[in-house]
Amino acid sequence: MKLYASLLLPMIALTACGEEPVSEPAPAQAMEAEPTVSLPAPDEALFAELFAETCPDAEAVSTSICQRAMGADTASCEYGLGDDEVLRNDATLAANETGDAWMIQDSEAVCAQ
Repeated sequence: MKLYASLLLPMIALTACGEEPVSEPAPAQAMEAEPTVSLPAPDEALFAELFAETCPDAEAVSTSICQRAMGADTASCEYGLGDDEVLRNDATLAANETGDAWMIQDSEAVCAQ
């Protein structure tokens, strides 16, 4: 019982003292987010258009599939040319310097396929 009383008395003494007012936390300064340009997901029509502009001497794209990881500034595309419906070729799309449009990365290698 003495041990219990020796622990209880200091706690009572502390609660008997007045509580100090809690200071308000400083308001967090709102950081202005830098505006970012969001590129649309590359689809079959967009890839076909980019390929035709980049490789004017190549056959037209017959089919394509592009995949982009969340938040990535590149997209991986597989495509077929001419009458071929098989995805035999691949290309990487990257955001251009201003970040407002897609372009084919390493266009010389892609056009040579």
